[in-house]
Amino acid sequence: MTSGSHPHTEAAGPGLANEFTAAEVSSFQEQGFLVVPGLAPEFLRERMLHVTLDGIARRIEPLELEAELQYPGAPQVTHEGAQTIRRLKQAFSRDASFLEWMQYPPLRTRLKQLLGEQVVCPLAHHNCIMTKEPRFSSDTGWHQDIRYWSFQKPELISVWLALGMERQENGCLQVIPGSHRVSFPPSSFDQDLFFRVDWPENEPYLQQRQLVELNPGDVLFFHARTLHAATRNYSPATKYSAVFTFRSSDNPPLSDSRSSRSPELLLH
Repeated sequence: MTSGSHPHTEAAGPGLANEFTAAEVSSFQEQGFLVVPGLAPEFLRERMLHVTLDGIARRIEPLELEAELQYPGAPQVTHEGAQTIRRLKQAFSRDASFLEWMQYPPLRTRLKQLLGEQVVCPLAHHNCIMTKEPRFSSDTGWHQDIRYWSFQKPELISVWLALGMERQENGCLQVIPGSHRVSFPPSSFDQDLFFRVDWPENEPYLQQRQLVELNPGDVLFFHARTLHAATRNYSPATKYSAVFTFRSSDNPPLSDSRSSRSPELLLH
C-alpha cells in the first residue's frame, strides 16, 4: 500500500488556482480521485468545525451511531460506547457555512469542470459530517458509494473536506486508483455490496490501494464508483470530515427511489 502518493494539485497558498488544470482533469478521469491541498478557506473550515463540535456536544439530531451499523470494531448497542456518534446527518441544514462552502467559487468551478455547466447537490446522500472517535470507531470495508444510490448514470462525485488532520493512524480514507472504470462482476461483492477481500480475483486491485492523508482544509474529490475504505481511529483524538455529493443536471435520480425523496440544491 502506498502512503501519500495520491494525485494532487500544487500546494495551497495566496495563488491557489480557481480551477483544475487540464492535466488534473485528466488525472481525475484516469484515477477516479484527486486531492486539492488547502482548498477550503480557513474561516469556513473553522466555522464548520465549530458547528460540528457543538452538534456532537449537544447531540443535535439527526445522528447516526456506530452501534447502528455494527461495522467491525463498533460497540454493541447494550455495551459501553453504544451512544458513540458516527455521523451528524443533514449538514446542509445545520449552519449557513455549509451552503457557503458548496457555493465557494474555486470548489464550484472545479465541479463544473468534472460534471458540466450545471451542478446539483443531492441532499439525500452524504450531506453529513463524518466523525471517528478514538475508542469506539469502526472499520469501513471496501465499497463504491453508488451501491445504494439510484441515478440514471453512476456519474456522481463526492467532495470530502478534512476539518482536521487525516492520517493512517486516525483512519483516513484509502482508495483504489482506476477502480471507477472497472466493471466488476457481482461475485466481487458480498451480500452488503462490500468488495470482498477474501476473493482471489479482487487481490490485484487491493494491492493497488493508496492512503489519502489530508491536512486541515484539504479536499478529496472522488468518483462514486471509486472503491474506498477506512480503518477505525487508532489515535487519541477524534477525526472530523464534511462530505457532500454532486451530480450533473442531466443525471437525475430515478423516481420512487431513496435518491429522489429529498430536495436537491442547484449550484448557481
